[in-house]
Amino acid sequence: MACASCSTKDGSPKGCKNNGTCGTDSCNKLTVFDWLANMSVPNGEKPFDFVEVRFKNGRKHYYKNTENLSLSIGDIVATQAQSGHDIGMITLTGELVRVQMKRKKISKKPEDTLKIYRKASQKDIDIWSTARDKEEPMKVRARQYAIDLKLQMKISDIEFQGDASKATFYYTAEERVDFRELIKVFAKEFRTRIEMKQVGFRQEAARLGGIGSCGRELCCSTWLTDFRSVSTSAARYQQLSLNPQKLAGQCGKLKCCLNYELDSYLDALKAFPKTDAKLYTEKGTAVCQKTDIFQGHMWYAYEGEWMNWHKITTAQAREIIELNKKKEKVASLEEYASDLVESTKVAFENVVGQDSLTRFDNPKGNKKRKNNKNNRSKNNRNTRNKNKKSPQNRNKNAKNNAKKTTK
Repeated sequence: MACASCSTKDGSPKGCKNNGTCGTDSCNKLTVFDWLANMSVPNGEKPFDFVEVRFKNGRKHYYKNTENLSLSIGDIVATQAQSGHDIGMITLTGELVRVQMKRKKISKKPEDTLKIYRKASQKDIDIWSTARDKEEPMKVRARQYAIDLKLQMKISDIEFQGDASKATFYYTAEERVDFRELIKVFAKEFRTRIEMKQVGFRQEAARLGGIGSCGRELCCSTWLTDFRSVSTSAARYQQLSLNPQKLAGQCGKLKCCLNYELDSYLDALKAFPKTDAKLYTEKGTAVCQKTDIFQGHMWYAYEGEWMNWHKITTAQAREIIELNKKKEKVASLEEYASDLVESTKVAFENVVGQDSLTRFDNPKGNKKRKNNKNNRSKNNRNTRNKNKKSPQNRNKNAKNNAKKTTK
């Protein structure tokens, strides 16, 4: 993810030199724009002593600034870890960190908080960058070892700790995997402490990123932080075709965007009668076949005449249902459907000053060329006839004929 103006790579700005704090706010994954950055703290108030630190692939944690360091967005810091230290980049400071921690329900108790040791030195950054360069070739070899041991798992990513003392292997699996033998192989081959961490398929797609079928970056890797369960009922309510190839995202699960407009559809469906409610008329019993949420129309067909659909509005359907509850029947659906007959003829207007849409059907250029050729041939014939009829040309022709005979 990168700005169009600075061309960042791996969260390190190159062109704009704003260290991830530019106004477009798109240098890193899951960034939060600090709109309070230009505002000073009121007199007598201390700045919030927690900061947000980002690690590889959008992983974020909140650390306490116990040393009262002057930290700003984009600084590389050494943070507390279970053993040793980790290296990360500060992505948010100030009062917005308090808001983020409250929203994510992160505890501020001393026993639950981690600390920031110091700003990273050049030695820390060199060790960190060297360890990051090892991750990709290690991932290829680790996958091969898992295949050799015939384990039903997929190693999706590897993340080194900042001091290169531990490597975390992220994997996905549909069932429980016994990877004790695999850890022994990893420890012997890579000579570092190994930690295996299972993630879901949605979390895997969020870490790796990619482009969705909509043409934009995946929501889970850019701004989406909570993964709600998505069911096929969301597609049914929105009247989408239950095609798994179209409804599934890159993670293989149902797309998260199916939940975005679901509440609006549910509110609109409250005005519709239930689709399983039948309409009783003197002509027969009608069953609902289709609904149009946007226009508020419903299609019904009589039992035994499934090919003939009759379109009525939701208000008319509710009116018929209320009459049926009173044990009254309407004559037929045709008298309601006749009011909705609309002309399908659409009148197009030339609103942008363009020519007719059929201007290419009958090409006019060939006719002009034919007319030009005919006019040229006629003109040539007329000039020849005029030349023959003129007296001067007659005398010239007679002299030429006389010379030919003398010869």
